[in-house]
Amino acid sequence: MTANNDVLNMVKAKAAEWLSELYDAKTRAEVQRLLDNEDPTELIDSFYRDLEFGTGGLRGIMGVGTNRMNIYTAGAATQGLSNYLKKVFAHLPEIKVVIGHDCRNNSRLFSESSAEIFAANGIKAYLFDDLRPTPEISFAVRELGCQSGIILTASHNPKEYNGYKAYWDDGSQIVAPHDENIIDEVLKVKVADIKFKGDKSLITILGAEMDKLFLEKVKTVSISPEVVQKHKDLKIVYTPIHGTGVRMIPAALRAFGFTNIFNVPEQDVVDGNFPTVVSPNPEETAAMEMAIAKAVEVDADLVLASDPDGDRLGVAVKNDKGKFVILNGNQTALVFIYYIISKRKESGKLAGNEFVVKTIVTTELIAKIAEKNGVDFYDVFTGFKYIAEVIRDLEGQKVYIGGGEESFGFMPADFVRDKDAVSSCALMAEIVAWAKDQGKSLYEMLLDIYVQYGFSREKLKSVVRKGKAGAEEIQLMMVNFRTNPPKVLGGSKLKIVKDYETLIAKNVLSGEETAIDQKTTSNVLQFFTEDGTKISVRPSGTEPKIKFYCEVAGELASRADYDAVAAKADEKIDAILKELDL
Repeated sequence: MTANNDVLNMVKAKAAEWLSELYDAKTRAEVQRLLDNEDPTELIDSFYRDLEFGTGGLRGIMGVGTNRMNIYTAGAATQGLSNYLKKVFAHLPEIKVVIGHDCRNNSRLFSESSAEIFAANGIKAYLFDDLRPTPEISFAVRELGCQSGIILTASHNPKEYNGYKAYWDDGSQIVAPHDENIIDEVLKVKVADIKFKGDKSLITILGAEMDKLFLEKVKTVSISPEVVQKHKDLKIVYTPIHGTGVRMIPAALRAFGFTNIFNVPEQDVVDGNFPTVVSPNPEETAAMEMAIAKAVEVDADLVLASDPDGDRLGVAVKNDKGKFVILNGNQTALVFIYYIISKRKESGKLAGNEFVVKTIVTTELIAKIAEKNGVDFYDVFTGFKYIAEVIRDLEGQKVYIGGGEESFGFMPADFVRDKDAVSSCALMAEIVAWAKDQGKSLYEMLLDIYVQYGFSREKLKSVVRKGKAGAEEIQLMMVNFRTNPPKVLGGSKLKIVKDYETLIAKNVLSGEETAIDQKTTSNVLQFFTEDGTKISVRPSGTEPKIKFYCEVAGELASRADYDAVAAKADEKIDAILKELDL
């Protein structure tokens, strides 16, 4: 009880600071309401900690308080970033940033407020006139020669959330050493330090001209324009799930040459409350139900979806029984990499200096496809900023041809340095056309990949633990897995434990230890068994959950065996999760 009283007293003291004249009247009234409430739960959750500007930026529930997304927490981030940019780029005559936002409630408010803060710090701000997809922000940073960029978005999180992602001059999210240095600057900022009112002449509005430049680049992603022309009437259903893809993704599909695009009118409505879904995440089956219903109605060849900020894509196709099924993110990435490498090989464009990148929790089949085709392969931490970092390190030496991760993200070209659902949706439609040209469906193409390169089955299990107690429980779970790793998983002996916090891989059978080649550490554990099973354990950096990524490997003799092999793999994964008490 004493500890609880200590927390409550600390929280009340922090909240009282928000009653000062530095905060607007609306904010002060809401803070007072929280202080007057007999139940202190909401007050504590709003103030028990500061919303961290982490290596991925800010993300949190909107509201008043230090642990919430509001103009003051977002403003501190912008002021801290401004301070850092002025230090690093002091030698430049002008510092420039791009500002974008998604469809979420308050996203426009936060983006306009950020533009004013940059301007107040003497930094030129390019502010988009309306919502735009994340990949276009990344592109604009490079196109305009900016030193940084931000987008106000909470990606696929529920409607209560908003967030703030920061980019560096190469268009990628910020990595070391800049990430930690910016965090240090943000931590120094007090509300009194935030310059909210700036010189409006330093704010330039971006519109259709940038869209045109972006779409011209997106068109260059096409590898088989002749196949698209043959199958331009492919029936494609697309939904933005109320988000930023509503204009740019249909435009990209048309730029590729596709003419038969069906929308889902209810979900074309831009709305931060996401009225037709519980969660605007194409990873979740429910979010794609309306699009699949439309696909059944029009007998579509392909269903595409994007999340609120237009960086993740969802894909659904008919299986061998004529039923629409959603590909998981591993399968989507697999299909992309297979297609890109196959087409390059077919046209004699594999020069031997190409490379692909995946994240460590993504299917190992991607590595197998790359290696068997003589393409260099890199494994990185979760997050496209790490894929972008590899591209930056190899710029001018090797040619990037694709990279992805299991969480429904892919980046088919390096003019964008983040997940790119705009280019990826258009390229996926082209892949379906290519498969059709060979007399097969995308589903059959996927099974053929398994037959050729080996079978893989994946499942993600997320355990949600909210609030302060939840964060502590997640931390304890990681400690337990480190000190007591499982000895057997799914009937197969544990062979390798990779700990990315220590960057040591240990063969538990031989005792041999080897260094893991990564630039930085991360709170991730991986367990590999003798039969090729891989379990990755990772606390989410943006949500109150711990994630368990399961992958079991096997062989597929023919398409006809798929259902039986997949069912057996599912049983094995479920047994493993049970062994882990999940």
